[in-house]
Order: sequence, then C-alpha cells, then structure tokens
Amino acid sequence: MGFIAFLKTQFIVHLLIGFVFVVSGLIINFIQLCTLVLWPINKQFYRQVNCRLAYSLWSQLVMLLEWWSGTECTLFSDEATVNTFGKEHVIIILNHNFEIDFLCGWTMTERFGVLGSSKVLAKRELLYVPLIGWTWYFLEIVFCKRKWEEDRDTVIEGLKRLADYPEYMWFLLYCEGTRFTETKHRISMEVAESKGLPKLKYHLLPRTKGFTTAVQCLRGTVSAVYDVTLNFRGNKNPSLLGILYGKKYEADMCVRRFPLEDIPQDEKEAANWLHKLYQEKDALQEMYNQEGIFPGQQFKPPRRPWTLLNFLFWATILLSPLFTFGFGVFASGSPLLILAFLGLVGAASFGVRRLIGVTEIEKGSSYGNQEFKKKE
Repeated sequence: MGFIAFLKTQFIVHLLIGFVFVVSGLIINFIQLCTLVLWPINKQFYRQVNCRLAYSLWSQLVMLLEWWSGTECTLFSDEATVNTFGKEHVIIILNHNFEIDFLCGWTMTERFGVLGSSKVLAKRELLYVPLIGWTWYFLEIVFCKRKWEEDRDTVIEGLKRLADYPEYMWFLLYCEGTRFTETKHRISMEVAESKGLPKLKYHLLPRTKGFTTAVQCLRGTVSAVYDVTLNFRGNKNPSLLGILYGKKYEADMCVRRFPLEDIPQDEKEAANWLHKLYQEKDALQEMYNQEGIFPGQQFKPPRRPWTLLNFLFWATILLSPLFTFGFGVFASGSPLLILAFLGLVGAASFGVRRLIGVTEIEKGSSYGNQEFKKKE
C-alpha cells in the first residue's frame, strides 16, 4: 500500500475532510442567508450568486468521487444528445438503487457546468438537515411530504417559480420515490399486479404524479427529458464511506434524450409514457447484467480542476487555524482544555457520520413499504 493509499484509510484524514466540508458549509449557509436581501432587489442576481455558493459546497463531494477515489464515469449515448448537455433546461429521470447515485449525477452536472443550478424534488425531512437542506432552501429546491393531497399546491407553486430560472437547470426526479430494496420491490410489484401493469425486475413502480406535474409546470421552460440508467461494473454496490476510503468504482450511465414535445400533455397519457419508459429501463438493466455494457457510443467527459481547487481553497483557509489552535491547546497542558478539544473532535466526528448516514440504504426511510399499497 502506497503512502497516499494509506492516508485515504485513516480516520483522522476523514475527520479533517469532514471538518472542511461542515465548516465551509456553515459559512456558505450564512452567506446565503445574507443574500436574501438581494431577492426583492434583483431576483436573478440572487439566483446566480446562490448557484455559485452551492457549487462551492457540492463540488467538495464531487472532488471526493473524482479526485480522491478516482471513480470513473462513462456515458453511453449518442453524440447529438451529449452535445446538448449543459445547453438547455431538462428534467432528469434516474434510477434510485445506489447510495452514491446522486453523486454520479452530480459529477456529470459538474463536467457540463450545471452543478450549482441542479435541482431535485426532495423529501421535506431533508430541509432540516444542516448544510444539505439549508443549501437547497436557498436554491429554491422543491420539498414535498410525499403525500400528494398535501403536496400538490406546494409542488406546483415551487415548480412554477423555476420557469424563469436564469441558469441552465437540470431538475432531477427519482420517480420511484425511494431507494430500491427487496422488500419495497416485492410490495411494489404486488401493486403493479393489482393495477394490471407489467412487472419490473430492477426498478420499483414509478410514481407518476411528480413527473406529470413537473412536465406540465415546466413545459415551455424545459426542452427535454433525459432518462439516465446507472450501473456499476463488477456488480459493485458502492457507498459514500467507500468513496471516503478511496475505493475506486466504475460507473456506467446510459443517457437517452426525449424532446418534451414528444411527451403527451394529457396527464393519464403522460403517466402511461412513464410506465413504458421504466419497462425500457428494466430492459436496459437486463442487457447490462447479461452483457456488461449499455447500448450506444461511449463518452468519458474529462474531469475539471475546479472541484479540487475549490476544496484546496477551503482546506487552506480552515485547517491552518485549526492546527494552530490544536497545538496551542495541547501545549497549554490544561486537562480541561484538552478534554474540551477532544470532545469537540468527537462531536464533529459524530456529525460527519450522521451526514454520511443520510445516504445509506439500510438507514433509509420506510417509505414505500406501506405507501406503495396506497392509491397514488
């Protein structure tokens, strides 16, 4: 094991990375709070500033994937589709099977210049998670309780606000509503059978309300829907902790572009279109499992240096005073100060671990275990 590989496995290094992310995130959140005064003066300028502030935070996670773990992301698509990336507003549909599927999506948004302006339809619980939810709030992310009767007006209002967004926007939808587990899949397929829908092998039954509403509200703003099917070579099941330990993965992403005018305007027909899309996604996963490859040309967009430079900037700003302070505490010889410092380190470690826990499948919500049995 080389020295760099050894460092990647050390807890203290992980703690320092977490410290930089958490403290820089809190600073960014405070700056975002201050930018609220810009909203009544110049809404579009407020949005542009917050896109760049969000980029400064999210790109640190992308840096871990691209530079720390060296994970490779390969696109399977066609040249015409790839040439549109970062040049139009789009809705992204991504399967929700892995702990780091969002991170693979983010690395693509970064390479095509839309990381800071990327959006998502997120569960409302995340609004109260420091850094993640707080940053999303200032980005006008649409939060929902995942109960359509309560969410309808909130979601429609939030989507319509994005109609004049000044930056090219990729709006991510996890149409399955929750991460894939065997229990949720079994219940979901029972629902599919009761509704007379074809069963899916690798996906949960898509929940159509969010998709049809997004298409209706963003029609005229969004140019297309990108369907993204993600898998990892070698049948790997990567995790954020694995990334933090420097494990390298190889992600393959099949991307298909559907012009928005090709999607029916009628809600029922649009829902049927989505069900058909997921049947096609299931067939793509079956092909990948059998052949180890998706159809289409292979593209490897080059990683950009900005994520690494951004992290090094924050690390320089934040770690220098931390080391000076820590040295001063231990040099003082005061047991009280040393214990207080170690307690602070322990609290930071706990906080970082809780943030990582948000991505873990086994600690995910029970949403879907019963919700799939309810009428959409």
